Amino acid sequence: MRLTQEQEELRTAVRALLTQHQGRSAWAPLATQIGAAGLTVPEEYGGAGGGARDVHVLMEELGRTLSPLPCLGSTVLTVGALLASGDKEACGRLLPGLAEGASVGALAWAEQGSWDHGAIRAEAVRPSGGGPWLITGTKEYVLDWPGMDVLLVAARTAHGVSLFEVAPGAAGVRREPVVTMDGTRAQARWVLDEAEGRLLGVDGDGGRYLDHVRDLACTALAAEQVGAAERCLELTVEYARNRVQFGRPIGSFQAVKHRLADAYVLVESARSTALGAAFAADEDPGALPRAAAVAKSVCSEAFSAVAAEMIQLHGGIGITWEHDAHRYFKRAHGSGELFGPPARHRARLAAGLGLTTN
Repeated sequence: MRLTQEQEELRTAVRALLTQHQGRSAWAPLATQIGAAGLTVPEEYGGAGGGARDVHVLMEELGRTLSPLPCLGSTVLTVGALLASGDKEACGRLLPGLAEGASVGALAWAEQGSWDHGAIRAEAVRPSGGGPWLITGTKEYVLDWPGMDVLLVAARTAHGVSLFEVAPGAAGVRREPVVTMDGTRAQARWVLDEAEGRLLGVDGDGGRYLDHVRDLACTALAAEQVGAAERCLELTVEYARNRVQFGRPIGSFQAVKHRLADAYVLVESARSTALGAAFAADEDPGALPRAAAVAKSVCSEAFSAVAAEMIQLHGGIGITWEHDAHRYFKRAHGSGELFGPPARHRARLAAGLGLTTN
C-alpha cells in the first residue's frame, strides 16, 4: 500500500505550514491555502473530492504537532455525516462553507459514555399539529471549537435513530465546555431542551449513517495516533543520542536500543493498520468496518505504549511540565478512549466473526 506522489506533496505542504503557524492560528491558512477543510467534500460542493488516504496524510501531520484544529470534528465527522445522509438540500447549503473553512461543524452523538447508536436516549418528537422537530437530550464528548456554526445531533424518533441539523445558538440549546485531561483537544457537552431541529436524510436511518461515520472517524483518528507516536519516537531517539550517562550516550546501551527498536515496530505496525483502513475506505467499503476496528485498536495501544516509553527513556525531564512528553501521553490516553476504547472495537471484530470476548 503506497501513497501517491500528490499525497506525499500534501504531506510536505501541511508539515511546512504547521511549522510556520502554531496552534489555532493554523486553521485559516490550512483551509484556504491547502484546502484541508474540504478534502473529502465533493467538487460539486466546492471541495477537493479526495478520499480517506488524503485525510490519512493530513491527520498524521496534525498528530505529530498535537494540533488543536477542528479537522476531526468538522472535516471528518460533520462532512461525513452530511454526505452519509444523502440530503442534497443540506449538503448544498452547508458543505461549501465547511469546505472553505469559513464554517466549522460538530457532530453531537455520544451518550452514556458510548458512541454506539444503541446508547442514544435523546428524543426527537414532532408536534401533532406540524412544525419543526423538537429535540431533548444531552450529548457528551462533542469535539469543540470556538464559534461553532453547524451542529448535527443524533436523536431517537418513533422510527429509530435519526440525524438532525440544529442551530447552535437557538432557543433550548446550551453548550457547556468541559475540562479534559488532554488540553489539546477541546470538548463540550451540548444540552438540548425542546430545541428545534431539521431532519437530515430519512427518519430512522441515522444509525446507518453513524456506523459509517464511526468507521471513517476511527480511520482518521488512527492516522493521527500514528503521527503522534512517530513524533514521540523521533524525540526519544534524538534524546538518547545526546544524553550522556557514564561517559557515553544512553542510546548506545543495548537495553535502550531494544526498547527503541520495540517502539519502532509498534509505530510501523500501527501505520500499516491505519493505512489499511484508509485504503479500505477508498477502495473496498465493505471491508471498512473490520479494518477501522483493527486500526483503532492497534493504533490506540501503540500510541499509548510509545508515549509511555518516551517518558521512561527521558528520565526525570520526561515528567516535567515544561517537556512535551506529558502532552503526548495525555493525547494518547484521550484518543484511546475517543470513539470507544480498544476493547470495544475488538468486541466488534469478535461479533463480526461470531466469537465472544471476555
